[in-house]
Amino acid sequence: MAEVRLQGATIHYRVLGPDDSTRPPVVFAHGILVDHRLWLEVAEALAGNGFRCILPDLPLGSHVLPVDDEVLRSPQAVAELLHQFLVALDLDDVTLVGNDTGGGLCQLLVDAHPERIGRLVLTNCDAFEKFPPFPFNVVFATMRGPRTIKALAGLMRIPALRYSPLGYGLLLRRRDDLTASWVRPCVADSRIGRNLATLLRGVAATDLTDVATRLPRFDRPVTLVWGQADRSFTPELGRRLAALFPNATLVEVPGARTFVALDAPHAVVDAIATADATR
Repeated sequence: MAEVRLQGATIHYRVLGPDDSTRPPVVFAHGILVDHRLWLEVAEALAGNGFRCILPDLPLGSHVLPVDDEVLRSPQAVAELLHQFLVALDLDDVTLVGNDTGGGLCQLLVDAHPERIGRLVLTNCDAFEKFPPFPFNVVFATMRGPRTIKALAGLMRIPALRYSPLGYGLLLRRRDDLTASWVRPCVADSRIGRNLATLLRGVAATDLTDVATRLPRFDRPVTLVWGQADRSFTPELGRRLAALFPNATLVEVPGARTFVALDAPHAVVDAIATADATR
Protein backbone atom coordinates (compact mmCIF):
# COMPACT_ATOMS: atom_id res chain seq x y z
CA MET A 1 0.00 0.00 0.00
CA ALA A 2 1.22 3.47 -0.89
CA GLU A 3 0.09 6.60 0.94
CA VAL A 4 -0.51 10.24 0.11
CA ARG A 5 -0.81 13.11 2.59
CA LEU A 6 -3.71 15.44 1.97
CA GLN A 7 -5.08 18.30 3.99
CA GLY A 8 -6.33 16.70 7.19
CA ALA A 9 -5.87 13.09 6.10
CA THR A 10 -3.33 10.53 5.03
CA ILE A 11 -4.85 8.12 2.52
CA HIS A 12 -3.58 4.61 1.92
CA TYR A 13 -4.10 3.30 -1.58
CA ARG A 14 -3.18 0.40 -3.80
CA VAL A 15 -2.13 0.56 -7.44
CA LEU A 16 -2.56 -2.37 -9.80
CA GLY A 17 -1.61 -2.47 -13.46
CA PRO A 18 1.16 -0.96 -15.57
CA ASP A 19 2.48 2.52 -14.74
CA ASP A 20 2.93 3.19 -18.45
CA SER A 21 -0.61 2.25 -19.42
CA THR A 22 -2.02 4.23 -22.33
CA ARG A 23 -5.54 3.74 -20.97
CA PRO A 24 -7.18 6.31 -18.69
CA PRO A 25 -6.61 5.57 -14.99
CA VAL A 26 -9.44 3.85 -13.11
CA VAL A 27 -10.15 5.12 -9.58
CA PHE A 28 -12.51 3.21 -7.27
CA ALA A 29 -14.64 4.65 -4.43
CA HIS A 30 -16.14 2.32 -1.80
CA GLY A 31 -18.81 3.00 0.83
CA ILE A 32 -19.15 3.26 4.61
CA LEU A 33 -17.61 0.39 6.63
CA VAL A 34 -15.88 -0.98 3.54
CA ASP A 35 -12.35 -0.60 2.18
CA HIS A 36 -10.56 -0.91 -1.17
CA ARG A 37 -10.65 -4.72 -1.10
CA LEU A 38 -14.25 -4.60 -2.27
CA TRP A 39 -12.78 -3.91 -5.73
CA LEU A 40 -9.75 -6.20 -5.77
CA GLU A 41 -11.11 -8.94 -8.02
CA VAL A 42 -12.33 -6.35 -10.52
CA ALA A 43 -9.08 -4.39 -10.41
CA GLU A 44 -6.89 -7.47 -10.78
CA ALA A 45 -8.79 -8.51 -13.91
CA LEU A 46 -8.52 -5.02 -15.37
CA ALA A 47 -4.83 -4.76 -14.50
CA GLY A 48 -4.23 -7.99 -16.38
CA ASN A 49 -5.69 -6.28 -19.44
CA GLY A 50 -3.49 -3.21 -19.22
CA PHE A 51 -5.57 -0.88 -17.05
CA ARG A 52 -3.92 1.12 -14.27
CA CYS A 53 -6.24 0.87 -11.25
CA ILE A 54 -6.01 3.05 -8.14
CA LEU A 55 -7.88 1.86 -5.05
CA PRO A 56 -7.90 4.27 -2.08
CA ASP A 57 -9.01 3.41 1.43
CA LEU A 58 -11.34 6.33 2.08
CA PRO A 59 -11.87 7.36 5.75
CA LEU A 60 -15.37 5.88 5.96
CA GLY A 61 -15.07 3.77 9.10
CA SER A 62 -12.88 0.88 7.97
CA HIS A 63 -9.74 3.02 7.63
CA VAL A 64 -6.82 2.45 10.00
CA LEU A 65 -5.28 5.93 10.10
CA PRO A 66 -7.45 8.50 11.91
CA VAL A 67 -8.13 11.73 10.03
CA ASP A 68 -9.17 15.23 11.09
CA ASP A 69 -12.90 15.29 11.76
CA GLU A 70 -13.16 18.42 9.63
CA VAL A 71 -12.67 16.40 6.43
CA LEU A 72 -15.66 14.24 7.41
CA ARG A 73 -18.05 17.02 8.46
CA SER A 74 -20.22 16.42 5.37
CA PRO A 75 -20.38 14.14 2.33
CA GLN A 76 -19.38 17.16 0.26
CA ALA A 77 -16.19 17.48 2.33
CA VAL A 78 -15.38 13.81 1.74
CA ALA A 79 -15.97 14.28 -2.00
CA GLU A 80 -13.56 17.20 -1.85
CA LEU A 81 -11.01 14.90 -0.19
CA LEU A 82 -11.43 12.45 -3.07
CA HIS A 83 -10.85 15.30 -5.50
CA GLN A 84 -7.68 16.25 -3.59
CA PHE A 85 -6.56 12.64 -3.99
CA LEU A 86 -6.95 12.87 -7.79
CA VAL A 87 -5.04 16.15 -7.84
CA ALA A 88 -2.24 14.86 -5.60
CA LEU A 89 -1.70 11.85 -7.88
CA ASP A 90 -2.04 14.06 -10.98
CA LEU A 91 -4.79 11.89 -12.42
CA ASP A 92 -6.70 13.15 -15.43
CA ASP A 93 -9.33 11.74 -17.79
CA VAL A 94 -10.23 9.40 -14.93
CA THR A 95 -12.68 6.53 -15.13
CA LEU A 96 -14.34 7.01 -11.74
CA VAL A 97 -16.08 3.95 -10.28
CA GLY A 98 -18.34 4.13 -7.23
CA ASN A 99 -20.48 1.85 -5.08
CA ASP A 100 -22.80 2.39 -2.12
CA THR A 101 -21.84 5.63 -0.29
CA GLY A 102 -18.91 5.90 -2.69
CA GLY A 103 -21.35 6.25 -5.57
CA GLY A 104 -22.96 9.18 -3.79
CA LEU A 105 -19.52 10.74 -3.32
CA CYS A 106 -18.88 10.29 -7.05
CA GLN A 107 -22.07 12.21 -7.83
CA LEU A 108 -20.93 15.06 -5.59
CA LEU A 109 -17.47 15.02 -7.17
CA VAL A 110 -18.63 15.17 -10.80
CA ASP A 111 -20.92 18.03 -9.80
CA ALA A 112 -18.17 20.09 -8.14
CA HIS A 113 -15.10 18.99 -10.15
CA PRO A 114 -16.06 17.38 -13.46
CA GLU A 115 -12.87 18.46 -15.21
CA ARG A 116 -10.79 15.43 -14.19
CA ILE A 117 -13.47 12.80 -14.88
CA GLY A 118 -13.61 11.29 -18.35
CA ARG A 119 -16.29 8.71 -17.63
CA LEU A 120 -18.33 7.52 -14.66
CA VAL A 121 -19.26 3.96 -13.69
CA LEU A 122 -21.72 3.50 -10.82
CA THR A 123 -22.76 0.24 -9.26
CA ASN A 124 -25.66 0.12 -6.79
CA CYS A 125 -25.36 3.29 -4.74
CA ASP A 126 -27.04 6.11 -2.87
CA ALA A 127 -29.07 8.58 -4.91
CA PHE A 128 -31.80 11.17 -4.43
CA GLU A 129 -33.43 10.78 -0.99
CA LYS A 130 -31.89 7.32 -0.47
CA PHE A 131 -28.82 8.41 1.48
CA PRO A 132 -28.71 5.87 3.00
CA PRO A 133 -31.74 3.70 2.23
CA PHE A 134 -33.68 1.63 4.73
CA PRO A 135 -32.65 -0.15 6.93
CA PHE A 136 -29.23 1.51 7.03
CA ASN A 137 -30.71 4.91 7.78
CA VAL A 138 -32.07 3.37 10.99
CA VAL A 139 -28.82 1.59 11.83
CA PHE A 140 -26.70 4.68 11.22
CA ALA A 141 -29.08 6.82 13.30
CA THR A 142 -28.08 4.77 16.34
CA MET A 143 -24.35 5.15 15.59
CA ARG A 144 -23.78 8.83 16.35
CA GLY A 145 -21.06 8.52 18.99
CA PRO A 146 -17.91 6.43 19.59
CA ARG A 147 -19.51 4.46 22.43
CA THR A 148 -22.58 3.37 20.48
CA ILE A 149 -20.42 2.66 17.45
CA LYS A 150 -18.10 0.46 19.50
CA ALA A 151 -21.04 -1.38 21.04
CA LEU A 152 -23.05 -1.91 17.86
CA ALA A 153 -20.11 -2.57 15.55
CA GLY A 154 -18.73 -4.90 18.22
CA LEU A 155 -21.88 -6.98 17.93
CA MET A 156 -21.15 -7.36 14.23
CA ARG A 157 -18.21 -9.58 15.14
CA ILE A 158 -20.85 -12.26 15.63
CA PRO A 159 -21.32 -13.79 12.16
CA ALA A 160 -25.08 -14.27 12.52
CA LEU A 161 -25.52 -10.55 13.19
CA ARG A 162 -22.93 -9.44 10.66
CA TYR A 163 -24.78 -11.28 7.89
CA SER A 164 -28.21 -10.20 9.07
CA PRO A 165 -30.23 -7.48 7.26
CA LEU A 166 -28.86 -5.00 9.83
CA GLY A 167 -25.29 -5.85 8.85
CA TYR A 168 -24.00 -6.90 5.45
CA GLY A 169 -26.72 -9.45 4.72
CA LEU A 170 -28.63 -7.29 2.25
CA LEU A 171 -25.47 -6.20 0.45
CA LEU A 172 -24.04 -9.43 -0.94
CA ARG A 173 -25.25 -12.90 -1.84
CA ARG A 174 -22.61 -14.93 -0.07
CA ARG A 175 -20.69 -14.66 3.16
CA ASP A 176 -17.29 -13.06 2.82
CA ASP A 177 -14.56 -12.91 5.47
CA LEU A 178 -13.79 -9.34 4.41
CA THR A 179 -16.79 -8.13 6.37
CA ALA A 180 -15.22 -9.08 9.71
CA SER A 181 -12.17 -6.94 8.98
CA TRP A 182 -14.34 -4.03 7.83
CA VAL A 183 -15.97 -3.58 11.25
CA ARG A 184 -12.76 -4.10 13.25
CA PRO A 185 -11.10 -0.65 13.02
CA CYS A 186 -13.99 1.35 14.49
CA VAL A 187 -14.25 -1.12 17.37
CA ALA A 188 -10.52 -1.37 18.10
CA ASP A 189 -9.62 2.34 17.80
CA SER A 190 -11.78 5.00 19.43
CA ARG A 191 -10.32 7.62 17.07
CA ILE A 192 -11.73 5.73 14.10
CA GLY A 193 -15.01 5.47 15.97
CA ARG A 194 -15.06 9.26 16.40
CA ASN A 195 -14.31 9.70 12.70
CA LEU A 196 -17.21 7.43 11.80
CA ALA A 197 -19.56 9.24 14.20
CA THR A 198 -18.69 12.58 12.59
CA LEU A 199 -19.27 11.15 9.13
CA LEU A 200 -22.63 9.60 10.04
CA ARG A 201 -23.88 12.88 11.53
CA GLY A 202 -22.98 14.60 8.26
CA VAL A 203 -24.74 11.94 6.21
CA ALA A 204 -27.87 12.26 8.36
CA ALA A 205 -28.02 15.98 7.55
CA THR A 206 -27.69 15.44 3.79
CA ASP A 207 -29.54 13.96 0.89
CA LEU A 208 -28.62 13.85 -2.79
CA THR A 209 -31.79 15.39 -4.17
CA ASP A 210 -30.15 18.78 -4.72
CA VAL A 211 -27.10 17.44 -6.56
CA ALA A 212 -29.42 15.27 -8.68
CA THR A 213 -30.84 18.43 -10.23
CA ARG A 214 -27.39 19.24 -11.65
CA LEU A 215 -26.26 15.79 -12.78
CA PRO A 216 -27.76 16.28 -16.29
CA ARG A 217 -24.90 18.77 -16.84
CA PHE A 218 -22.43 15.87 -16.79
CA ASP A 219 -22.47 14.86 -20.46
CA ARG A 220 -19.58 12.39 -20.47
CA PRO A 221 -20.24 8.64 -20.69
CA VAL A 222 -21.94 7.14 -17.64
CA THR A 223 -22.53 3.43 -17.09
CA LEU A 224 -24.69 2.09 -14.28
CA VAL A 225 -24.09 -1.57 -13.40
CA TRP A 226 -27.06 -2.34 -11.20
CA GLY A 227 -27.68 -5.53 -9.23
CA GLN A 228 -31.32 -6.49 -9.68
CA ALA A 229 -31.64 -8.46 -6.42
CA ASP A 230 -30.90 -5.40 -4.26
CA ARG A 231 -33.71 -4.61 -1.83
CA SER A 232 -32.09 -1.41 -0.56
CA PHE A 233 -30.69 0.25 -3.69
CA THR A 234 -33.54 -1.09 -5.78
CA PRO A 235 -33.63 -1.54 -9.57
CA GLU A 236 -36.06 1.39 -9.74
CA LEU A 237 -33.49 3.63 -8.03
CA GLY A 238 -30.95 2.64 -10.67
CA ARG A 239 -33.36 3.48 -13.47
CA ARG A 240 -34.15 6.87 -11.92
CA LEU A 241 -30.45 7.68 -11.61
CA ALA A 242 -29.64 6.57 -15.16
CA ALA A 243 -32.40 8.80 -16.50
CA LEU A 244 -30.64 11.90 -15.16
CA PHE A 245 -27.55 11.63 -17.33
CA PRO A 246 -27.69 12.57 -21.03
CA ASN A 247 -25.13 9.93 -22.02
CA ALA A 248 -25.98 6.96 -19.80
CA THR A 249 -26.09 3.19 -20.24
CA LEU A 250 -27.84 0.96 -17.71
CA VAL A 251 -26.56 -2.61 -17.32
CA GLU A 252 -28.89 -4.80 -15.27
CA VAL A 253 -27.16 -7.64 -13.41
CA PRO A 254 -29.60 -10.42 -12.42
CA GLY A 255 -29.06 -11.93 -8.98
CA ALA A 256 -26.53 -9.36 -7.78
CA ARG A 257 -27.06 -7.22 -4.70
CA THR A 258 -25.36 -3.97 -3.64
CA PHE A 259 -21.80 -5.27 -3.80
CA VAL A 260 -21.88 -6.10 -7.50
CA ALA A 261 -18.07 -6.16 -7.49
CA LEU A 262 -18.24 -9.24 -5.23
CA ASP A 263 -21.42 -10.84 -6.57
CA ALA A 264 -20.71 -10.39 -10.30
CA PRO A 265 -17.21 -8.94 -10.80
CA HIS A 266 -17.22 -9.81 -14.51
CA ALA A 267 -20.11 -7.40 -15.07
CA VAL A 268 -18.16 -4.53 -13.52
CA VAL A 269 -15.02 -5.43 -15.46
CA ASP A 270 -16.95 -5.49 -18.74
CA ALA A 271 -18.63 -2.16 -17.98
CA ILE A 272 -15.33 -0.42 -17.25
CA ALA A 273 -13.67 -1.90 -20.35
CA THR A 274 -16.63 -0.79 -22.46
CA ALA A 275 -16.56 2.70 -20.94
CA ASP A 276 -12.86 2.93 -21.80
CA ALA A 277 -13.71 2.21 -25.44
CA THR A 278 -15.67 5.49 -25.55
CA ARG A 279 -12.47 7.53 -25.73
